[in-house]
Amino acid sequence: MKFILDNIFWIGLAIISGGALLIPALQRRGAKVSHFQATQYMNQGKTLVLDVRNADEFAAGHLPNAKHIPLAELNDRLKEIEKSKNNVVITVCASGVRSSSAAGLLSKAGFAQVFSLDGGIDAWKSQGLPTVK
Repeated sequence: MKFILDNIFWIGLAIISGGALLIPALQRRGAKVSHFQATQYMNQGKTLVLDVRNADEFAAGHLPNAKHIPLAELNDRLKEIEKSKNNVVITVCASGVRSSSAAGLLSKAGFAQVFSLDGGIDAWKSQGLPTVK
């Protein structure tokens, strides 16, 4: 007990710094959209579907009218999709992990309505929803 009282400052500092390290991991990287909501947005028009998978994955099948920009190239190719800043943007990957990162990046770049497809294209296909090659 004496040790804790003598070192309360250092113990408090360790707890605070540990908590600060956990904050980014606990934050949501962007809003998610269900398959139903994504379909509604796409049917309303003026929605950009952005596939951030690699070229081989994209060629194997993607959502209709999807624009392909791999996540690794997204930062350098933002000008290609700049005209969609005020439209709905739905990011898509295989399972939803990369698309969440892409959604966070797009939000920081000033895109107004960015969503990540919940479950990615794997969940999309499992629901029997259409893809094109």
